[in-house]
Amino acid sequence: MPKYLFVTGGVMSGLGKGITTSSVAKLLQLCGLEVTCLKIDPYLNFDAGTMNPITHGEVFITDDGGETDMDLGNYERFLNRDLSRENNITTGQVYKKVIDDERKGRFLGKSVQIIPHITNEIKRRIREVAEDSGADVLVVEVGGTVGDIESLPFLEALRQMRMEEGQGRTLFLHVSLAPELSVVGEMKTKPTQHSVQEMRRIGIQPDVLVIRGTRSLPKEAKEKISLFTSVPLESVVSDPDVDSIYQVPRVLNEEGLLKPIRAQLGVRARPGMTEWNKVASRFSHPAGVVKVAMVGKYASLADSYVSVNQALSHAGAVNGVRPAISWIESEELEADRSKLSVLESYDGVVLPQGFGSRGVEGKMLAANHARVAGIPFLGLCYGFQLASVSFARHVLGHDRANSTEVDPETPDPVIDLLPEQKKVTDLGGTMRLGGHDVFLDRKSRAFRIYRREKIRERHRHRFELNQSYLGEFADAGMRYTAFSDGGKRAEIMELDGHPFYMGTQYHPEYISRPERPEPIYVAFVGACAARGRARFQAPGKLSALTR
Repeated sequence: MPKYLFVTGGVMSGLGKGITTSSVAKLLQLCGLEVTCLKIDPYLNFDAGTMNPITHGEVFITDDGGETDMDLGNYERFLNRDLSRENNITTGQVYKKVIDDERKGRFLGKSVQIIPHITNEIKRRIREVAEDSGADVLVVEVGGTVGDIESLPFLEALRQMRMEEGQGRTLFLHVSLAPELSVVGEMKTKPTQHSVQEMRRIGIQPDVLVIRGTRSLPKEAKEKISLFTSVPLESVVSDPDVDSIYQVPRVLNEEGLLKPIRAQLGVRARPGMTEWNKVASRFSHPAGVVKVAMVGKYASLADSYVSVNQALSHAGAVNGVRPAISWIESEELEADRSKLSVLESYDGVVLPQGFGSRGVEGKMLAANHARVAGIPFLGLCYGFQLASVSFARHVLGHDRANSTEVDPETPDPVIDLLPEQKKVTDLGGTMRLGGHDVFLDRKSRAFRIYRREKIRERHRHRFELNQSYLGEFADAGMRYTAFSDGGKRAEIMELDGHPFYMGTQYHPEYISRPERPEPIYVAFVGACAARGRARFQAPGKLSALTR
């Protein structure tokens, strides 16, 4: 019978509840348990696919094609396992199912209400994920903050599950904040007290409190929180800031988080931390830093590219360096081309994913500048497409080359709509999504990087390379060396004679893990480190790369 650990958050968003959830799940996994995670998002959207990355963060793609919340990426990275679209529940999904059932006559004679019909559907979905995954423990994270009106049906469903499953098979872990005012120099407990009071008002008493803060929570503050929240002192756990998210499981374990969890859920084993701590330590003591420019239109929010950032971090750990990422707005490069020269102060350029026409000219200018200046370059999905258009313009002489997404009337549609997309009218869940097998040319840099002919990567796009231009590209030194779907889709590009100039139609960042970094990111960061050594110091030493 599966057991359930429910994670809620209080005081404010952005506390790191997703990292806490991932870390708790990792600790239980290290105890030898079968563990999986579920994210509940209270918004009415059916999924995250049509949401703006600036307001919501990136859309994470599962292998089965789910467009999910970014926290599923955290779960996959920490647990080192694939999850599915079923691991993300939204209000939209729940209400749609209940309304569809009502239209089919499954509630004949009944007045369909939040309780019990909506809450029953929520509980059914949670239990279904636990049972289908074969998990010993399902860790359920409730999005938003306690007190949000949209979260109430989910919290009510969890309250009912505590009654139905029993205290020995359920545990409520609440993540809160102890802010510290610089003028006072004291970590304040009142926000946590009020947050727990709000939970108790709706019928939930937390079993464990994880208190976020810039530093460790003093004993006196723990005692005060325990007294005013009715949570045992040993179940009030401090979660201070650390230099790497992959250190959080170690910190929480040392703070004694597992003691109350193991006692309540009946877990006997203790976590084997040795191997995980080795992995995490790679992120804390880099020999140097490489400077990476991320050129995009969502630069104002780092969460827009969180999987790319993490994949670069994983690759940096393997190479013994820390990527220092600077976000550059592509529209600024369009407005003032002289700013392109700033790219030469970086060790590498990444052109990440995106959609639409805003900022694309700046992205193509950046791709061309990296090509001409010999700066290591990695284009991802839309970045792959725009780098291809840029090459067609600046090398092949097709001055009006473009993607038909940007200019439907372009005379040189280097990037064009996938044939199966031409009759699509709905935007949600209709792109080419999820995992596809990709086959590599053995005589390519890509094959030397991956060391195998077939890889599996995840996708999210509507447009693709127009293969009628392949011959022209190859004659000019730009080769497309991997294909999928029986050769229909070009997947990897690489430029001959360049230190590192590659692009992927797929999203390699979605499968990168700290224990298993994605190879093309490792190769890119390695090229960045080589450029840094060549510019700043003698080969073989990385310590001066912080310049």
